[in-house]
Amino acid sequence: MRVFVTGASGLIGKAVTKELLKGGHTVLGLARSEKAAEELTALGADVQRGSLHDLDVLKEGAAASGGVIHLAFDFAHGFANFAQSCQTDQAAIRAMADALAGSNCPLIITSVTMVLPHGRVGNEDDSHDTSSPMTALRGESEVLAKGLASKGVRTAVMRLPPTCHGDGDDHMFMSTLIATAREKGASVYVGDGLNHWPAVHYLDAAVAYRLALEKTSAGSTFHIVAEEGIEVKDIAQTIGENLGLPIESKSMEEAQRHFGPFASIIGADGPVSNRKTREELGWNPQQCTLLADLQDGKYFKT
Repeated sequence: MRVFVTGASGLIGKAVTKELLKGGHTVLGLARSEKAAEELTALGADVQRGSLHDLDVLKEGAAASGGVIHLAFDFAHGFANFAQSCQTDQAAIRAMADALAGSNCPLIITSVTMVLPHGRVGNEDDSHDTSSPMTALRGESEVLAKGLASKGVRTAVMRLPPTCHGDGDDHMFMSTLIATAREKGASVYVGDGLNHWPAVHYLDAAVAYRLALEKTSAGSTFHIVAEEGIEVKDIAQTIGENLGLPIESKSMEEAQRHFGPFASIIGADGPVSNRKTREELGWNPQQCTLLADLQDGKYFKT
């Protein structure tokens, strides 16, 4: 299958591109810059120049392909402009869906497990939390995608955990935590630190995207998590030990001063189940765990 991939030059996107090529597919990758285009060409992918804001380009890429994997999310302006980022995401999904209407071709979109209600184990059939402005905004992309089945588009929602880890990660959540610990001189968790984060190695995530492309039925939701819930205190302790820094608990108010907007994520309890995902996709993660990845030390080399 020829697959149009947005976000193809990112950490997960390059892994997805490699996995698709290895699986016998061809890839048309969206690239915003010359550097991204060169990286995709080096991998063996074709290149479609443009961004999520170029809706005609997105339609063209989708129309020229037998399926779409939508990984990109425009977070360039951070939390201050999060509503606009979500609107851009939804406009991109609509544009690509219009190109695929009536074809029954797969359109795989990306969401996050953090949209689910916190404090209990979430499963693939759970809807996003509408009580929080942030999760309500992000969850609208899921609602949109699931409604596209009526237009003859075979959609699936891939919920990624806050922690996608692995070699080469220099900008995702673990890297941000480590950089903050270095800058502030302490590795910090919130409260008792017994809240949970799910996690996945990005190479395992790439396999899940390929399987979803090949196997999904319309309206499916998958949890791309290898570990369903790691205590955040254990993560903070591993980071502190590797950096030789104190490991400290802070209240949420103190954490907001320490982490800024990320504090609410640091303190969130978001365990999720992956049972249905494993069963429906036949997905069996093979890579190392998050704590093993951190203990390996590569994250701490400067």
